[in-house]
Amino acid sequence: MVRKITLGPVNRVEGELEVQLELSQGRIEAAYVKSTLYRGFENLLTGKNPMDALAITPRICGICSVSQSVASARAIADLAQVQMPANGERVTNIILATEVVTDLLTHFYLFFMPDFSDSAYNAESWSKLAAQRFTAIQGERHSAMLKARAEFLHIMGILAGKWPHSLVFQPGGVSKTVTLSEQLKLKGIVTGFRAFLESVLFGDRLENIGALDSVNALNRWQQEHAEERSDFALFLAISESLDLQKAGSSYNHFLAYPAFNVAGTEVYSGGTYIDNQRKSVDTKQISEHLDSAWLIGDQQHPSEGLTEPYAEKQDAYTWCKAPRYEGKAIETGSIARQFLAKDALASELVNASGSNIHNRIVLRLMELAKLVIQIENWIGQIKPAEAFCNQTKLPKKGQGVGLSEAARGALGHWLSVENGIISNYQLIAPTSWNFSPRDNQGQPGPLEYALKGLEYDSPQGKLMMQHIIRSFDPCMVCTVH
Repeated sequence: MVRKITLGPVNRVEGELEVQLELSQGRIEAAYVKSTLYRGFENLLTGKNPMDALAITPRICGICSVSQSVASARAIADLAQVQMPANGERVTNIILATEVVTDLLTHFYLFFMPDFSDSAYNAESWSKLAAQRFTAIQGERHSAMLKARAEFLHIMGILAGKWPHSLVFQPGGVSKTVTLSEQLKLKGIVTGFRAFLESVLFGDRLENIGALDSVNALNRWQQEHAEERSDFALFLAISESLDLQKAGSSYNHFLAYPAFNVAGTEVYSGGTYIDNQRKSVDTKQISEHLDSAWLIGDQQHPSEGLTEPYAEKQDAYTWCKAPRYEGKAIETGSIARQFLAKDALASELVNASGSNIHNRIVLRLMELAKLVIQIENWIGQIKPAEAFCNQTKLPKKGQGVGLSEAARGALGHWLSVENGIISNYQLIAPTSWNFSPRDNQGQPGPLEYALKGLEYDSPQGKLMMQHIIRSFDPCMVCTVH
């Protein structure tokens, strides 16, 4: 007999999330991920001047607004066929990477790790230490992390004017120039943040973390670093004891867009990985299925898509569309970025066990360390005497696509202009991919698939479901478009 329950709203999530489960003999037979808040920012943009999107799209989200700004600016740049000078690319990369690092850090300490302080784990050897550090609000890491995070975000004050919802990004670059004295201030901020990461999170130099290039190297590192001195080492011990490498597996289909470019060289190459084949991204292969969404429509490419609410639609259960690539459900995020960039550790982890809780979190923390090093490099490469922005003249008609990477993965904006105003604007956020509903062929989204088969009827089973959900790091306010 199938038993149905609905859980939610899920706490420690940006936005509204519910999960409906169908249980049989204590196991999850099917999961239905529900985004229950309609927003529809696309409809706010219709009829506006294209440049207005730079002020409106950041308001989609308060924790990843920079990524929305960057994607919007790139869509307008594509429309106008304007290129950024190298300084504009460097400053854009610094601001975007600062937001990504901030989100990765916040997720680890405030969203993901508090679940391991639950009393259901009291019998585990690490439970006392986990509770001491990660208990929500009261854990000793809570205030220390927030202090380091706040000081790190001073980068935004210098380069972006404010965070969130900065207006510094332009199609041809950035509106902020950087002086030599500001370069020195930026270097000092990153040095302070690095000290927190190296003394608390990793218990090791960032360069040593970034150099971990195999599972054997990671295992050796774990053996050499005490859990008492490293939160990363403590997570690895927890993951090993709970077999997190065997939980939360999805389709092992990945998508990432090229990201962090300077003068034609990218940190992340992007691409797709479907049915064991790597390919470059072709945005024409993206479609959005609407059968399960409270929206009018069937199947559409985002450049031609509409966002028309239909709350009475039968058999629908979410406000999230179901984006697909070549008809496949796709996972995106740190794991996809690094695997598709052929990072050695990411490749070995994914080839050995696919996408799962352990691999997602390890690669998020690895990326955090590497991006801080990249931020330091970009700051040093700024040339104050050179241009930061090229002037932009917009055509009265045309289309543009803006692709970027946010902390949670691939973000795309599609812009159409008629008579000098926006005739259509559509976006697909990372959580739209990862938390998508069933598509028009009944194929579950990545999280829905990852929950299937999980033993649920025990305190540990319920917690494991939480770990799986949080390993994807949902941002539901970005999803419902």
